[in-house]
Amino acid sequence: MIAYKSQRIAYPYFVVALFLFALQVVMGLWLAINYAFTLPQGLVDVFPFSTARAFHTNLLVLWMLLGFMGGTYFMIPEESKRELFSVKLAWIQLILLVGTGVTALIGFLFGWTQGRPLLEIPTSLDFLIVIGALIFLYNVGMTMIKARNWTMTQGTLLAGLVTLALLYLFGIPFYHNLSIDWYYWWWVIHLWVEGAWELVTAALFAWLLMRITGVDRRVVEKWLYVEIGLFLFTGIAGTGHHYYWIGAPKYWLWVGGIFSALEPVPILLMVWDTLRHVKERKAAINNPVVWMFAIGCAIYHFVGAGVWGFLHTLPQINYYTHGSQVTVSHGHLAFFGAYALLNLTVFYYVFAQLKGITNFRQVLGKWGFWVTSISMFLMGLAFGVAGVLQSYLERKLGLGYMVTHQNMQLWFHIVLVCGLFFLLGVIIMIYDLLTLKEEKAR
Repeated sequence: MIAYKSQRIAYPYFVVALFLFALQVVMGLWLAINYAFTLPQGLVDVFPFSTARAFHTNLLVLWMLLGFMGGTYFMIPEESKRELFSVKLAWIQLILLVGTGVTALIGFLFGWTQGRPLLEIPTSLDFLIVIGALIFLYNVGMTMIKARNWTMTQGTLLAGLVTLALLYLFGIPFYHNLSIDWYYWWWVIHLWVEGAWELVTAALFAWLLMRITGVDRRVVEKWLYVEIGLFLFTGIAGTGHHYYWIGAPKYWLWVGGIFSALEPVPILLMVWDTLRHVKERKAAINNPVVWMFAIGCAIYHFVGAGVWGFLHTLPQINYYTHGSQVTVSHGHLAFFGAYALLNLTVFYYVFAQLKGITNFRQVLGKWGFWVTSISMFLMGLAFGVAGVLQSYLERKLGLGYMVTHQNMQLWFHIVLVCGLFFLLGVIIMIYDLLTLKEEKAR
């Protein structure tokens, strides 16, 4: 049951996010088809690969941000112990962001784009996104200020949200010097996903662990201090493994390669520490499906973003693999583990709370989790093998792109099959969430 009426604003955010998630996966399948088969030129002219890729990546950013925002709007009243400052502003923000996103997607179909990957949205629409972000920060900030009930979880979340908004500003201008332009592009892309988003993830994750396990606040919040420290001392320096490729000094490749993969460690340790305390107290876990998603999020986060990211960004390896399908493999595993599973964990917890359900069916949620998790793992492996082939044939032996691509196509067929199963898992979870009901007593 919810404690504050304003928490209900999270529901429309989550519903829109789930729809966009499904659409993003469909666009990903279309990209896999482009890789796996040679399509008629007339079809390619109507819906080019570059347009589909812009759809896929921008939908990714939009649905994840809406999930973060909805989760924040549900969490903040509980943490601050007061109603949200303005539900009306939250609705205005949602309408503004969704309207801007839809306009951008339609614009991509007609070539209205900046052309920079992940930041294709035209400058005029960028300003609307900035307005939406300012409304969000104002609403959250005023709720906290008026409540005067500060916690470390709130502070970490606010730090991540403010950093996220400020970094976006660096991606709006276009710099005539391409090295400088890409330098600031990496400020947005890398410091978003390996900086600001990590802080948001840590805060929401800590709050969830307290809710579903009843663990003491001090147990999880101590790891938030570690997370902030890693963001300041390793996340920023870790951006350097991209700098070498835009003409920066060679030492950045080493600095970035060493420091870029430590951010997921506190979240994994937070889960381990929580589990240890739960066993000591011999307490029952509330909502096993949410706990399963949380565990999966922590492990996937550590493996996809941490281990695989570290191996991929080692200078001796990154010299050959940067921008290859190995990067795609790392990106899919990291985004799914760190952020998609986090949103889904929050969704399952919040949907049950909003509907006043204390014991809902577990079967569909478990099926959705395992189908998507296994499919994504196999997809990541297929991308990885294709990337190793690409790096060796194209960058070591010097073969042409098309010759290399023909040797990679088998693995893209595997990616397509895995993608279809992944879509099935997503559909199962969306259906389960939208039709969540109290489990009948046997």
